[in-house]
Amino acid sequence: MKYLQGTFVPANPSKYSGDVTKIYFRSSWEKKAMVFFDNNPSILKWSSEEVIVPYISPIDGKQHRYFPDFLIMVKTIDGTINRIMVEIKPAIQCSPPKQGKKTKRMITEMHTFMVNQAKWIAAKSWCDRNNMKFQIITEKELGIKK
Repeated sequence: MKYLQGTFVPANPSKYSGDVTKIYFRSSWEKKAMVFFDNNPSILKWSSEEVIVPYISPIDGKQHRYFPDFLIMVKTIDGTINRIMVEIKPAIQCSPPKQGKKTKRMITEMHTFMVNQAKWIAAKSWCDRNNMKFQIITEKELGIKK
């Protein structure tokens, strides 16, 4: 499966925290989120893959590096400013695959789920230490019909 990938050029570069010449989207879903963050006046700052969260993979027991999709700073209606780490994932990857025959596909899906869970546990811990929230956004929140 081929995904839409490319370089994103923000209309509001002052809102981006990081090198505005190195903003890459790895899917149309990420690009949609970038456009939203860039154009939404409630998003004060945002960055893409600018943070590294170490995690231990349940597959090989080794430490790896997780680059969460986004960090955003949001001003709410009541004026509160929230810092949120955002990961964009298909909903199907957010829950365990249905058990059935141990096909290669099912094993791959289980590995993906297990690694994602390890990443997200590490991300939540990182966010707790840095006074942030962690949020997973799926096609549902992006308004994408499958």
